[in-house]
Amino acid sequence: MQADPPNLAVVAMVDGRLEANLDGLRIAGSAAWPIVVAAYEDFPDKGELFLYAWMAIEQSESRRLAEAVELGRQSEDDACGLIGALAWHKPQAIAAEVRHWISAQDAFKRFLGISACFGHGVDPKQMLSRLVRDPDARVRAASLRLAGKLRRTDLVEELRAALEDGQGQPRFWAAWALTELGSGDLASAELRKVAVGGGPDAMRALRAAVKAAPDKDVRAWMGGLLKSPETAAVAVRGAGMLGDRTLLHWLIHQMRAPALAASAGAAFLELFPQARSEDQLFSVEPEVLGDAFATHFDDSPPYLPVAERVKEWSKGL
Repeated sequence: MQADPPNLAVVAMVDGRLEANLDGLRIAGSAAWPIVVAAYEDFPDKGELFLYAWMAIEQSESRRLAEAVELGRQSEDDACGLIGALAWHKPQAIAAEVRHWISAQDAFKRFLGISACFGHGVDPKQMLSRLVRDPDARVRAASLRLAGKLRRTDLVEELRAALEDGQGQPRFWAAWALTELGSGDLASAELRKVAVGGGPDAMRALRAAVKAAPDKDVRAWMGGLLKSPETAAVAVRGAGMLGDRTLLHWLIHQMRAPALAASAGAAFLELFPQARSEDQLFSVEPEVLGDAFATHFDDSPPYLPVAERVKEWSKGL
């Protein structure tokens, strides 16, 4: 999923393998707990937290789930392993806990509750109008994101107000949500700022910024970004989000520039997903990519498109 663009075929394959392994844990039952606990103690990361929380929910062990919540509270990645476990299970398996969490005094539990609702597309109804104004920034951000996913048009005024939030995450998700609700004209400025900022939400912001404004305005914005070396790669990547396949030869030209090749390659794959199966179109070999790439990447380039090979491939379209 972190690939650009995400390779959903590989994700589906990994999901299948994961479910097969979870079946093994279902069969083992409580006998698996020593292994689960040891795994987290040895390597307290999101995968191990997912396993811990998934087992606790699967076996309806409230004590173990409470332990997983506390482990998630201590994590430095917004408890994504715990939230992943909540999303993996069917809604009825977590409904009672989520109802308790979403109205809890504990801000972290409210965050878990609203995140679980997002994972399953569940609408907390009138409670969401309060949660988008929650005192906790993380809860506000998650709630604003949910409002966008659910297309809660009744919350447009709250979303507009959140564009002035003092914290970046709520501002971004308010802008994203407004775009999902068809009010991207209100959100473009915030989305464009995040898109060029290079943070973890930059790619999502870029996609929303492309959606938020008319095509002519988006192209004019990208034209401005192209003029600066600091933002040119953003414009090249955004070109792949326009859905315009006539940009292919322009993208091939960008592939010849080491600083822009990665963005051009991602844009190319978004416009032509069938090219993902053509392994020869991309390479990590300096001798294949050329001297300029070897110099730019200190002889260790990432997986990049080979412009001449892509050009030859395009003749068959």
